[in-house]
Amino acid sequence: MTEKSANERRKGLLNGFAAYGMWGLVPLFWPLLKPAGAVEILAHRMVWSLFFVGAALLVVRRWAWLGELLRQPRRLALITVAAAVITVNWGVYIWSVNSGHVVEASLGYFINPLVTIAIGVLLLKERLRPVQWTAVGVGFAAVLVLTIGYGRPPWISLCLAFSFAVYGLVKKKVNLGGVESLAAETAVQFLPALGYLLWLGSQGDSTFGTEGTGHAALLAATGIVTALPLVCFGAAAIRVPLSTMGLLQYLAPVFQFLLGILYFKEAMPPERWAGFALVWLALMLLTWDALRTARRSARALTRERARVAAAAAAATTGAVGAVGAVGAATTVVAMATATSPVEPAGDAADAVDAVNTVDAPTVGP
Repeated sequence: MTEKSANERRKGLLNGFAAYGMWGLVPLFWPLLKPAGAVEILAHRMVWSLFFVGAALLVVRRWAWLGELLRQPRRLALITVAAAVITVNWGVYIWSVNSGHVVEASLGYFINPLVTIAIGVLLLKERLRPVQWTAVGVGFAAVLVLTIGYGRPPWISLCLAFSFAVYGLVKKKVNLGGVESLAAETAVQFLPALGYLLWLGSQGDSTFGTEGTGHAALLAATGIVTALPLVCFGAAAIRVPLSTMGLLQYLAPVFQFLLGILYFKEAMPPERWAGFALVWLALMLLTWDALRTARRSARALTRERARVAAAAAAATTGAVGAVGAVGAATTVVAMATATSPVEPAGDAADAVDAVNTVDAPTVGP
């Protein structure tokens, strides 16, 4: 690996840690916005996010995608669906944090990969490997244990996991960059959110401007809280392999879980520990299976590259030089594989999806 590529990789990792670290620490921010309610906070997040993301796009002058999007009604419809689903996700998350359910909210992002796999099987008729089936079964058992422990289904976790899984599925089909996608989604959200805030103000129930300048600035900062991690995520995604991003994504729920039990002092009776332990076991199974399959596929890809290079060399140099060309081509491919990260293809991409089935979130909690 050259010094330049090593520096790029290091920069990508730092941005990845920053993105998921900010998403993991965001439970510290939402309580600062009280006495604003969850719906008012949500509306401000939608409105101010559009302003900040729009400003970012103006700076980098990336608007070509907009004209193309407006000419494709199907993609516009998918953007509207994505905006509706992420609205539910954001609203439930903000309410859960400000209502003392940080641990249960973190569980939603732990089980999200399992839910996404289940959706893939049910809706897309995808085939799972035995280890993946085992992981899904363990995850289902975890939900049963947590249902018994809570005395009710962990609906906050399930709502967050299912909404984010559906959001990821829709985002795959839209195929827009993170910043562009957020701009389009918040544009859909903007008018309803602004209308709600104006109505709230007309009723005398708005806290914007009535709780002081500091509180108003914090409400406006919801746009930065939404956009800044996304910028860091984008910088990381182009510099590090998808498999690495898939592992980094677990930083966010880990931080949220630790904040819930250590900072917010939420109760964790034995049955909840048992449920979380089962979830973590399921995720370890998925990770192990994904990494194992990715390594196998990378080796197969290396052999295939060597075969193709050898065949091409044989065709151009003739039978006499073919043997030497095979050796040279194999050496070149082996050196390339040893010195640069190989992005798995085919089955390896599916394996990585077992760890990170939504290609890592482009919009955090």
